[in-house]
Amino acid sequence: MEKRILGLDPGLAILGFGAIICHPADPIAGVAVSLAKSKESIPESVQLLDFGVIKTPAGTEMGSRLCTIYEDLHTLVDQFQPDLVAVEKLFFYRMSSTITVAQARGVVMLVLAQHKLPMVEFTPAQIKQALTGYGNADKSEVQDAVARELNLESIPKPDDAADALAVALTAWFYQS
Repeated sequence: MEKRILGLDPGLAILGFGAIICHPADPIAGVAVSLAKSKESIPESVQLLDFGVIKTPAGTEMGSRLCTIYEDLHTLVDQFQPDLVAVEKLFFYRMSSTITVAQARGVVMLVLAQHKLPMVEFTPAQIKQALTGYGNADKSEVQDAVARELNLESIPKPDDAADALAVALTAWFYQS
């Protein structure tokens, strides 16, 4: 059965999103794979649905910015109809930006709860480990892995969208 995963990279100024769909492998091919690799699960394939960002202008009042995220995220959930939403865990690096990102994450969690969507969270190190095999990989290595896993000719832009796809792929790897 196919599974739709929406990945989110929360932020106040820019919230990245990436949607993928995971398909079970061809059952005939799966039998051959099972025979060759005893007791391993049938591999799945993954396909890109879409990616992009929700932007809120810096000079806009905080409540309005959060409303934009709220409304746009409802639209994305309605559009993609995800079975699972994967969110990057909050990373503390500067207190001023941590608070605004936490506020945006609160809106994300509210929208997901309103849609009764299951959510999983991953730390940046877990995402790097899942995509590159190395928890301290740099951003370009993760972006290259995203492009490779989704058979893209180039790295998705902007970076926030590529990061959201990395979160979605991590959820797929953990679910497989």
